[in-house]
Amino acid sequence: MTDSKPQVHLIDHPLILHKLSIMRRKDTSTSAFRALLEEISMLLGYELTRDLPVEMQDIETPLATMSAPTLQGKKVVIISVLRAGTGMLDGFLKVLPSARVGHIGLYRDPKTLIPVEYYFKVPREMADRQAIVVDPMLATGNSAIAAVERIKRTGPKQVKFLCLLAAPEGIENFHAHHPDVPIYTPAVDERLDEKGYIIPGLGDAGDRMFGTK
Repeated sequence: MTDSKPQVHLIDHPLILHKLSIMRRKDTSTSAFRALLEEISMLLGYELTRDLPVEMQDIETPLATMSAPTLQGKKVVIISVLRAGTGMLDGFLKVLPSARVGHIGLYRDPKTLIPVEYYFKVPREMADRQAIVVDPMLATGNSAIAAVERIKRTGPKQVKFLCLLAAPEGIENFHAHHPDVPIYTPAVDERLDEKGYIIPGLGDAGDRMFGTK
């Protein structure tokens, strides 16, 4: 992978923005939050895969033979940052059901905000694959930085980072470490608070998705 100018791609489709607004509401139930996260992830997956390479292959329709576009190269790998990233997998896999799936487990030390890795599992052959890292929140950026750094060691062809919400501080921090990795998100919020939460945000995505505190 080669360095390029940092990129932030705002995916501002009206359906995505509307569903995200409902997720932000503090009175949205756990079940509704999960359902909306899956729906948004499906729409985001559609947008994120616009640049997948295709090649022409001869096929037979019921009426004739034709040259038709099909996806080229090795399958995409969707890598979920545990635990909240799991909520984005199902929607994404509805768009790209043949994708491979990986997981990386990180938790944020509440005092230092430094991520600690406790689990990592991706497909054995990552070379020539596009890796899409999914995590609902890009707050301080520390977890995303650590996740992408770990994933890069496996040698993927390209890495993209997808989130629901990002903070300006997190974007700056992330691209200071990974200027070659584009960020895709529907919204960049105002700032972080003193505890590292996105403001106005939507709270803790994992807690709201799983009904925990």
